[in-house]
Amino acid sequence: MTVLRAGLADVADAAPLFAAYRDFYGAPYDFDAAASFLTERLERDESVVLLSHDESHAVGFAQIYPLFSSTRLAPVWLLNDLFVAESARGSGAVDELLDAAATAAAEAGCVAIELSTAHSNARAQAVYVRHGYQLDEVYRSYEKPLR
Repeated sequence: MTVLRAGLADVADAAPLFAAYRDFYGAPYDFDAAASFLTERLERDESVVLLSHDESHAVGFAQIYPLFSSTRLAPVWLLNDLFVAESARGSGAVDELLDAAATAAAEAGCVAIELSTAHSNARAQAVYVRHGYQLDEVYRSYEKPLR
């Protein structure tokens, strides 16, 4: 497994994984919408996209959004999207992606990586705990839908 930071030339490899990730969370599988969204994020330098490759093709991806912590007066990264193709689960791709994200965040001067996952996604929760992520027991998250 190798993990590389994706650029615009890699959108065609990342889009099927992003579309499958969205499908996993109940959104329709839409390659074109996924490719368009990724292209816009990369063109605007609004996200970091990491791609995990086996010998022949991309098998996993992570999308990270740079943020800032006002209380810590420092940058943090939001690991917003993480997905490994079913055929590559158990191959170590998720570990490589999480390690690459942590390395890149540290190199960018971040003090933490934040993430969330569905309450029902026990498999992902176990992976995050194994990688040193801690469940936030101080803050409760809220969302206000606008559309």
